[in-house]
Amino acid sequence: MNRILVPVFLWLVSTFAMAQDALKLATFDVDATPPLGSAMAYDPVKRVDEMTLRCRGIVLLGAGEPVVLCAVDWIGIANGGHDAFRAELAKAAGTSPGRVAVHTLHQHDAPGCDFTAEAIIKELGVQGYTRFSGDFHRTVIARAADAIRAALPNAQPVSHYGYGEAIVKGVASNRRVEQMPGGRIGRMRGSSCKVPELIALPEGLIDPIVSVLSFWNADKPVAVLSFYACHPQSYYRLGIPSPDFPGIARFIRGQDVNMALHVHFNGAGGNVAAGKYNNGAQENRIILASRLAAGMREAFDRSEKKPVVAADIGWTSVPVTLPVAPHLNEEDLIAKLKAGQPKGYISYADQLAWVRWSKAGNQIDIRCLRVGDTRVLQMPGELFVEYQLAAKKMCPDLHVMMAAYGQYGPGYIGTAAAYPQGGYEVGPTSSSVAPEVEQVLTGAMKTLLEVK
Repeated sequence: MNRILVPVFLWLVSTFAMAQDALKLATFDVDATPPLGSAMAYDPVKRVDEMTLRCRGIVLLGAGEPVVLCAVDWIGIANGGHDAFRAELAKAAGTSPGRVAVHTLHQHDAPGCDFTAEAIIKELGVQGYTRFSGDFHRTVIARAADAIRAALPNAQPVSHYGYGEAIVKGVASNRRVEQMPGGRIGRMRGSSCKVPELIALPEGLIDPIVSVLSFWNADKPVAVLSFYACHPQSYYRLGIPSPDFPGIARFIRGQDVNMALHVHFNGAGGNVAAGKYNNGAQENRIILASRLAAGMREAFDRSEKKPVVAADIGWTSVPVTLPVAPHLNEEDLIAKLKAGQPKGYISYADQLAWVRWSKAGNQIDIRCLRVGDTRVLQMPGELFVEYQLAAKKMCPDLHVMMAAYGQYGPGYIGTAAAYPQGGYEVGPTSSSVAPEVEQVLTGAMKTLLEVK
């Protein structure tokens, strides 16, 4: 090759390699609101309001295979539904399902998705469970996949990431605060509460921190991801799809910083709700949303920006088998499902789907996204807040965030100590895993966070 052309050729190769390694980020956002008359988790849709449900997320490019993070304003996405969601988004992004995380925010005036349960309902001929009909869910999956394909050519460069956190005041409180003789848990202080003596009790164990991870193109924020652990209900069962107060807080922040897509994730809020600060009055929805938005704003404003390159991005995964609750028996669940009346979450159909999905040898991927000195753990089910606090304690020198409500099949996931204490969250109708689940999940978190 001509001596003059050699340096030019090497420069072109180097430039191409740098372009291939350059970090980029694409965003996607589609409507996930069910139409009039369709089934949600508990009630059919009677009216559609101004605030729609969203399915939105990011695709991170340039650090190995693309990484997809997706958050959906639904109550849960479980088993075969969760598998299908990840597979289709992976196909659209040109990556593998193992590098796709799909989480819900767990709003109750919203649909749930489980294609395993849908197949069971059809197989058994059980009537009244139209909430498992998956046509609408598949439409949303297709919308999200199409949105990803359309977004990839317009991916923006990422030069910096930012991290900030703030305390959210007057929103979260522990649900399991009434202690009975012998260490048993008494009445639950739920998403709303009107019992004066329960309201008067302290907040209890919570994680008051909202964490914000942002991606920047120089001085322009491209995407802002927020993480906060709390059940998202202010009031529900009106037949009106609603993203509830976390979705409204997300909307407020989207208007504050309109150039970036805001994606919110619910942390380990299985035993955390707004009951101390919410009596179910409708005006409380905006009050709670404003308090959460104020925390998000403070966390964003306090964010420290740092340069980021491909080497600063990592993605690790640990497949785990969660122990199925010993009280769940396939034949027994089939008999109860045939004999019982249809109900919302968590029904015998939900539990039977989890049992069958598990018996088929499927495992749950526990994943971790590394961005500089931040870590985003992606977890299944309705985790107790103890898991989130434990993960942060494992790596006090890092900024650890948690997105729960991934694979929703297990339902509530308590700690080993919580199961003998009783209470709604770890009861036979709520939690579909055994107490040994804590050891499995804690071990996975330690592996992902590289705890010695």
